[in-house]
Formats: sequence, structure tokens, C-alpha cells
Amino acid sequence: MNYSKYYPLSLIALIFFFGSASNSCSKSTKTGPAEIPVSSLDTITPTGGVPPLFWQERWLDHRQYLTRVAYNEHVAVYYDNNMERTITWPLDFMTDVWKYTKSVYGDFGNENRLYCVFHRRNYSGGRTGNIFDEADDYRSLADVATDGSFEKPEGWNIDAIVHEVAHVVEGSAYGVHESPAYTVWGDSKWAEIYQYDVYMGIGKTAEAERMKSLYMEQADNFPVEGTKWFKNWFWPIYNNYGKSKVLANYFKLLSIHFPKKNIPSGVEYTRRMNLGEFIHFYSGAAGVNLKAQATTAFGWSSTTDAQFNKARQDFPGITY
Repeated sequence: MNYSKYYPLSLIALIFFFGSASNSCSKSTKTGPAEIPVSSLDTITPTGGVPPLFWQERWLDHRQYLTRVAYNEHVAVYYDNNMERTITWPLDFMTDVWKYTKSVYGDFGNENRLYCVFHRRNYSGGRTGNIFDEADDYRSLADVATDGSFEKPEGWNIDAIVHEVAHVVEGSAYGVHESPAYTVWGDSKWAEIYQYDVYMGIGKTAEAERMKSLYMEQADNFPVEGTKWFKNWFWPIYNNYGKSKVLANYFKLLSIHFPKKNIPSGVEYTRRMNLGEFIHFYSGAAGVNLKAQATTAFGWSSTTDAQFNKARQDFPGITY
């Protein structure tokens, strides 16, 4: 899956790290040039691990030039020409986010660095890329734009980019491209529990509680009308079966057991999963049969029952 798109404000507004970088970093206070000679552009990280100073977007019709403003071994931060260079919080914040993410889900490619892009534009939204995406030079990418200001690390300014990192995880965890559950949980349901866990993991408990309060009573129309994904699925599973460990276990089991194929940039899942397969794999991650929890969250139809039973036959390596 290539998530190279900007989500409109009306969607991403609904999905609402700090600390010090532990490694030396390089910062720039200069804006990038309006035009950069092609010979100056770097699509490959140079020897020594220094991210390119300038980077040109090449997704859909976007061709904007970006300038590296800060980096360390964990993240590289890029601004467009409209971003204020006085805004410096993204380096430390995103370092905390990415270090915690890697501690839970493992490495993401050889460089193992997250590229974070910030835009000031006439709209707000975000997109993501990962190490399998040619359009993003095979880099883990979280890219956000605002029609306001990124001056303060709070509210939408941090929620939006952490949401995009969630897509990096679901689209490339354990070295496999794509997200089989994307058609089950949609754009934001996995991102919600990921956001909560990240904020808890980096010690921002107030932000985590803000997320929990926001999502607890939020209802969606999939897979059935009135589904409360956070309250009746992710939260009880997360809270009762290992917290970040159960989130990681799902992706690990997926990478081992779900059908895959070779592609030029690595390995990719061959298809999406249905709801019964999803419940089966999460049961394996939790170590218990989650049929009762799924019934509370989604109801239990004859179709779901047939899918679940077939999934247990098709994937006998998933046990609980």
C-alpha cells in the first residue's frame, strides 16, 4: 500500500514527543533555494549516514523542494520554504517517537531513520511513505501540512504526524510491505491505539489520556453501524493482553503466516484480510480466543463465523 496522499482536514482533525536527542545533530536556520539544480539533489543517503541537504518531492503532482533543518541517527527533519526556521521542537519530539516505535516494532530498513516533513500550505493534512515506496526514495516518511502554525508541540501539531508514523508501522513492520487489515480497520482505527501507546511510551501521559477521552465514545459505521473500535476492541485487548506487546505481536504473526510475494523492493503481502481472519490473528497476538470481544465490538454474523472458522483452518500456526 502506498499512503502517498494528503488527508483533508475534515478527516485528520478527528484523529487527534518531547525530550532531548541522545545523539549529536546538525541544524540549519537557512531556507532552501526556490530552485535547486538536479545535480544537487540526493536521493540516496550519502556515506556516513548524513541525509541529503535538499530533497525534491516526486509523488503524484507534487514537486516541491525541501530543506533539511535538523537530523540525528534516528530522524531527519525537512521544511518547505514557508516553514519558520525558528521552530525547532520536531527533532527532539520525533526522535522520542521513532526511538520508542523501534523499541516496540523493531527496525525499519537498513538506514532505520524516519524522515519527517513539515509544510505550511493553504490546507492541513498528512501523508506517509515507507521503505518500499519508490516515490519517497524508499524512506520511512511522515509528512504533514498545516494552514496554521507548527509553533507549539501540542494538539493537532503532534497528533497528525504521530498518526502518519502509525501508517509507516502498519505498512512496513517486520520487513513486509502493505497492510492486510487496512480494509478492516480503515485509515485511523489502528492509528488511535498507536497514538495512545506512543504517548504513554514516551512519558506524555496527559496527551495519552487526551487521546483516550477523545476516542472512547467515538463510533464508526464499519464493519457495522455504531462500532466503537477503541472502546470495545483495541482498548480492552491492549489493556488486558500486554499493551504494546500485543500490538507488535499482531504484526509479527502477520509477517510470518500471512501470504506474501517478492517485489522489486522486498516482500509484500499478496492480499487483504477479511474480518474473521483479522479476529483470528489478533487472537493469536493476545493468546486468547477473542470471539467474545469481537462480538461485543462488531457483532457476530454467520459470515463472520464462517470466515473465522476458515481462518483457523487456513492458518493453523496461529494458536491461542
